[in-house]
Amino acid sequence: MCYKCKKYHLGICYEGMRSCTLKYHQTCAVENIYLLTRKGRSMYFYSKLSCMTDCEDINFLSFEKRTELICCKHKNYCNLPEGV
Repeated sequence: MCYKCKKYHLGICYEGMRSCTLKYHQTCAVENIYLLTRKGRSMYFYSKLSCMTDCEDINFLSFEKRTELICCKHKNYCNLPEGV
């Protein structure tokens, strides 16, 4: 089981916290979205929680934002962000 939320920020799910059951080749995932400042620093914006197929830990970088994808399957509901 994993948490599922489209917009999670500072301990609150703004669209109603749900859960999803892992299917074959799925893991729990958290996508942390950061906005880039003019000085090139990352500023945390919000997170997306989900069950994801073929998930891999990775960082995506574009001109305006950075997305950090973290996958886990070591325990139920392991995709709750810590410290954000």
